[in-house]
Amino acid sequence: MSTKITSLAAIYPAIMCGGSGTRLWPLSRALYPKQFLPLVNDTSMLQDTLLRLPKNSCDPVFICNEEHRFLVAEQVRQLSQSQGTILLEPEGRNTAPAVALAAIHALEKDKDALLLVLAADHVIQDKVAFHQAVEQATIAAQQGKLVTFGIVPTHAETGYGYIKKGAEQSSGVFDVAQFVEKPNQDIADEYLASGEYLWNSGMFLFKASRYLEELAKYRADILENCQKAMANVELDLDFLRPDKDAFLACASESIDYAVMEKTDAAVVIPLDAGWSDVGSYSALWEVCPKDDDNNVLKGDVIAQTTTNSYIHSQNKLIATIGVDNLVIIDTPDAILVANKDKVQEVKKIVEQLKKEQRSEAVIHREVYRPWGKYDSVDSGERFQVKRITVKPGAKLSVQMHHHRAEHWIIVSGTAKVTIDDKTVLLTENQSAYIPVGAVHALENPGILPLEMIEVQSGSYLGEDDIVRFEDRYGRV
Repeated sequence: MSTKITSLAAIYPAIMCGGSGTRLWPLSRALYPKQFLPLVNDTSMLQDTLLRLPKNSCDPVFICNEEHRFLVAEQVRQLSQSQGTILLEPEGRNTAPAVALAAIHALEKDKDALLLVLAADHVIQDKVAFHQAVEQATIAAQQGKLVTFGIVPTHAETGYGYIKKGAEQSSGVFDVAQFVEKPNQDIADEYLASGEYLWNSGMFLFKASRYLEELAKYRADILENCQKAMANVELDLDFLRPDKDAFLACASESIDYAVMEKTDAAVVIPLDAGWSDVGSYSALWEVCPKDDDNNVLKGDVIAQTTTNSYIHSQNKLIATIGVDNLVIIDTPDAILVANKDKVQEVKKIVEQLKKEQRSEAVIHREVYRPWGKYDSVDSGERFQVKRITVKPGAKLSVQMHHHRAEHWIIVSGTAKVTIDDKTVLLTENQSAYIPVGAVHALENPGILPLEMIEVQSGSYLGEDDIVRFEDRYGRV
């Protein structure tokens, strides 16, 4: 009876939503990285993480940065789940401080809170096996252990850190003998052959209070700064903002280095559940369903005598003949063609794009905002054309531009347009002109999405030529 009650204890998920996924460019970009993309099925990786949480999970906390906050909120809303808490890091400080913030927040709700630390960008194909491992971990965590989940390796991988199993404490629960860094190929082969090593997944389960106890023992400076940051937290709409100065005083340290490698309370549970961190296109190809020729084909693709390839079209027809082992990615503003054995080098392309300050490293042509999205259809030296979609009930900020005028043409839906002191309702085929310097706002008062074309003209068309006077999303 006691075991059953213990295993059903309330779990507070802490979901890490950071990361830029540069090796999955051009699908993944800095302002819309892989965790928010539907790469394996019709839901995003963040949404998949939520959908496989154990039934006894409650009040998840999402840890993300400023740029991604509305993406997290919208994707949670799409699942019709309770919002949870979106905790905004002023700046990334690695996992030890991030987990400390989540632990402090969970303890405010429940002094016995169990914290399940997950990444938002992992694939776990066997949900039943995952739940069984979490149930095992729950019992160990309530005994004061800090549990990490080690992935049963399927091959000699050089891209992951490893955990060496120690003595078996109870059925399926092992002491951690050693955390080891990413090995070279020869050492990875030895690890696989020995059967003693697991991949380090970066997933954990422990009492929030126990984690903070161990953090106080080994990195009291991090704990002190996180406590100060959470003692002066600011509520902004649905977001929690820890005190910036206090948090930035934190050292940047992983949970492994700060606590798990030092504590004598660490245990590891082997997890064999079809796990992948989808760190490259070859890894994505591995976890996706394939056709009879071992291809993964997404979008408008015709493949003749094509084998072992990953082909993804977002924008136009891709036709292939007589190719093998390729990755071909088409987006509205970029095309990637790579040998599947060389996909780790995609990050070098991103580095070059950043060095040249090209927008393709950061944003897609289609950009999401809290009020909807826009697609940059065309641009020239003194003009830019966007297709804008505004969600029902949403409103863009009251704003002004110093360098550009705008012309809005309504395609479908209803627009409430304010220009200086005049407000009008516009519908299909009607338009409005906003001169340079005019204070203006756009709102969708209807129950259907508003679709419109915006034509900008002027000497400077950058997104930073926006002076906001009022904004319901806190961007003033």
